[in-house]
Amino acid sequence: MVQGQRERFQLPEGLHYLNCAYMSPLATSVEEAVLGGLRQKRDPSGIGSQHFFEPADRVRARFARLINASPERVAILPAVSYGVAIAARNLPVEAGQSIVVLGEQFPGNVHAWVRRAREVDAHIVRVPRPQSQQPGAEWNAAILEAITPSTAVVALPPVHWTDGTRFDLLTISQRCRETGAALVVDGTQSVGALDFDVEQVQPDALTTATYKWLMGPYGVALGWFGPRFDDGIPLEEGWINRAGSEDFGGLVDYAETYQPGALRYDVGERSNFALLPGVSAGLDLIDEWTPAGICDHITGLIEPVLPELEALGFQLESPEWRAPHMFGLKAPSGSSLDTLQDELSRRQVSVSRRGASIRISPHVYNDETDIAVLLEALRSTVAPIR
Repeated sequence: MVQGQRERFQLPEGLHYLNCAYMSPLATSVEEAVLGGLRQKRDPSGIGSQHFFEPADRVRARFARLINASPERVAILPAVSYGVAIAARNLPVEAGQSIVVLGEQFPGNVHAWVRRAREVDAHIVRVPRPQSQQPGAEWNAAILEAITPSTAVVALPPVHWTDGTRFDLLTISQRCRETGAALVVDGTQSVGALDFDVEQVQPDALTTATYKWLMGPYGVALGWFGPRFDDGIPLEEGWINRAGSEDFGGLVDYAETYQPGALRYDVGERSNFALLPGVSAGLDLIDEWTPAGICDHITGLIEPVLPELEALGFQLESPEWRAPHMFGLKAPSGSSLDTLQDELSRRQVSVSRRGASIRISPHVYNDETDIAVLLEALRSTVAPIR
């Protein structure tokens, strides 16, 4: 279990930051890496051709190790929506086929599919959240039912971004393979906090932002693209994505072929001298703590208070279908989310309101004090069920 990491961050005293699903605070090491990268440009004469390639290669290698993949299959992107747009451009979708998404899914993994469906006269199948208090099992069953031989693409996350409901990607992936559907995963709210192995899950594409559970800066995302994308068309035709671009003197000899694997999908100016060192430093932290260690720390904080939360009348997903690192609390009947949110703010407890839930997402910089203040705030706004 990871213990005592708050000193590696610069969170203000008295702030109880339980909001990593919104964005992670910058660890001091990540901040220093970003500032060091910025300072490089004070004297551009020290920036050589290797600086356009080596930092990117380090990021690919670290992310590939995290998800059990080859670095050549990792692309450096500006956002998850960019990676989803690559998938939507390159995966075959025909008239009359369906694209399956979740109800209330984060829009970054929805809008590109809506456009693609409209372009080819396919249709979007939204699998809505069941109305039961603990919808996880029923929701997962409905997803599997929605995947049919006419399904072209299934686009979803490992956990729902509003409340941490878990989705059984191993079973969903198997169903996709049985029907021939492609699986495109937005791992933003899980990769870095939960183990994700591309060899086990076998998605066709995985994208994740770095500024949440990967502990990095805002403005970078990482994508893994499987064999279906080996001959695909990138969104941009950047110079650095082409074979032989390491030789700056030969750039006037325009190459027809791309760099190997997923490097063709890198965003333009991917060699961001400030942000990539920060991404690399964030991945170093994940490598040190490990997703399992992070989850052990978070569950050690949260699990002891869950019985009281339920006694207060808050609705929680069942343990089987609840993510260990983030979860949503639905307020008891007759209670006001507005009142609860105001009380949390008054006590300097930072969480997020998403949909009908208060989303709570601790990390290694949190301790029992943060959870105690959270619990006091919840107690003060609702009466226990008798």
